Amino acid sequence: MTESPTARRTVLAAGAAALAGGTLAACGSGTEKPPAGTSAPGTAPEPLLKSSAVPVGGGMVLKEEKLVVTQPTAGAFRCFTAVCPHQGCLVNKVENGTIDCPCHGSKFKVADGAVLQGPATKPLEEKKITVSPEGEISLA
Repeated sequence: MTESPTARRTVLAAGAAALAGGTLAACGSGTEKPPAGTSAPGTAPEPLLKSSAVPVGGGMVLKEEKLVVTQPTAGAFRCFTAVCPHQGCLVNKVENGTIDCPCHGSKFKVADGAVLQGPATKPLEEKKITVSPEGEISLA
């Protein structure tokens, strides 16, 4: 007995659709935890760190989150991506009023992420943050 080409295509198409449906369902389980500093819809953001951990005139590099939080003046907090716009290295320290990239020596201002020393030609991208009355810093 021979199978018609139409029947074979129908079986193959049904199998492919079933397989794709199972794959899609596995991707959207809804159990993933949002990145630190962010929140699931309708919940309070998870704090990145306490404001007391950020020195005045300096900052903290959060390697896992790829962020740097600074406090240029007392009580004024800023947040930037920790990814250097020159070639994508992570900045590794904040000292003497600058955010420093170890790969090629770029330096950025703690106050606004502007380039102080190249080879980077673009500033660090700023991220919006909030500071709670308890001093917890979170992404806005």
